Amino acid sequence: MTTWKPETLADIAATDDLHISPFREDGVTHGTPTGIWSVVVDGRLFVRAWNGVRGRWYRAAISQGAGRIRAGGHAVDVRFAAGDPALAKAVDSAYAAKYAGSPYLPPMLGAGPREATVEITPA
Repeated sequence: MTTWKPETLADIAATDDLHISPFREDGVTHGTPTGIWSVVVDGRLFVRAWNGVRGRWYRAAISQGAGRIRAGGHAVDVRFAAGDPALAKAVDSAYAAKYAGSPYLPPMLGAGPREATVEITPA
């Protein structure tokens, strides 16, 4: 597994929005960028799908396993993998700290989005 450059990860962590573009079914064409929240836990980058495992970008990310993200002034070719359930509480805590006060936070800590946690690594 490739790890993030610390400065790139810091830039991504500092921004509120990440745009995710998993590959389409052809495995070559990037999908339409979707703005989502992201968090960093122990030097690892995670995102969650608001609509849970039914979300379009989530299904594409898991089935294709790769794509591109744009965040913090970076465009990065990446790999996607299902998040480790053992880290769910740590990811919850990171979301709660980063997005405190947002009316959208409570649903992101719910079972549907939690089940749709994705880890993003550089390709």
